[in-house]
Amino acid sequence: MPPVFAHGRLRLYLLKLLDEAPRHGYEVIRLLEERFQGLYAPSAGTVYPRLAKLEAEGLVTHATEGGRKVYSITEAGRAELADRGGELADLELEIRDSVTELAAEIRDDVRGAAGDLRREMRAAASASATRVEDESWKAAKEELRKARQEWKEQARRAKDESRRAREEAQQARRQAKEAQERAREEVQRIAGQLQEQFAKSGGVLGSLAGAWLGGGATQAGPAGPAPSAAPADSAAPTGADTGAGTDWAQDLAPTGDPARDLDRLLDRFRDEVRDAARDHGVTPARLAEARADLAAAAARLTATLRGGA
Repeated sequence: MPPVFAHGRLRLYLLKLLDEAPRHGYEVIRLLEERFQGLYAPSAGTVYPRLAKLEAEGLVTHATEGGRKVYSITEAGRAELADRGGELADLELEIRDSVTELAAEIRDDVRGAAGDLRREMRAAASASATRVEDESWKAAKEELRKARQEWKEQARRAKDESRRAREEAQQARRQAKEAQERAREEVQRIAGQLQEQFAKSGGVLGSLAGAWLGGGATQAGPAGPAPSAAPADSAAPTGADTGAGTDWAQDLAPTGDPARDLDRLLDRFRDEVRDAARDHGVTPARLAEARADLAAAAARLTATLRGGA
């Protein structure tokens, strides 16, 4: 019989079960047995060492309740589970296939036993045609009936589990796709807000955008020509004015959600640009320069978020 879980897959499925609710080790074993409709149950020597390893890696934690360790998933565990959403969907399909294979083996065993029983019954009938309805014959018929009933029940359970696993895998794929679409729409929304704010803001925005992107906005972007030099009598904002450089916005602690962290950085950038525009003023010439610089900055940001160089 092929292994139920491929290498590393039981570890991933344990994270999924703990993501559903905190559980102790025996409950995890019982739940796995239920998921496989009683066709497979891992031993304590298989489950508990993996839970201990997950805890050592910081993916789960435990609390003692009633003398038992109750394991719960950590934020790091949820992050790994989210990153491996596609692999989890494939795992659901593998579990369905494993259940189907186990059920097929049981079905073959039952069929073989039923065939042997029928042959024995026929031999007994040939040897003793006058005693067809005796107690041994009735017992044989009852055994055959039970065997058929058991096979039907196992086949039904395997079919139900296969259907449920397929539906869960399809749902997981849909959810992963919807999450990707929402992330893409959020990035496009933020880019649109940036472009709108850039169009409404003052001439120092181009210098701020170039400093924030590490000098990437000093070249002409796809939306317009390279910006001309700032007038001599206009003081360009320095790194101290914009907070640019490697230490920029270091006071914003990461939240663990990259999309939320990006939104906070964009808010900080917009606030500093508005302050600079208010403090230094806006002229038509600087507005033209800012539009060109910000077009290059927006192009570079969009390329980065889309996975470009």
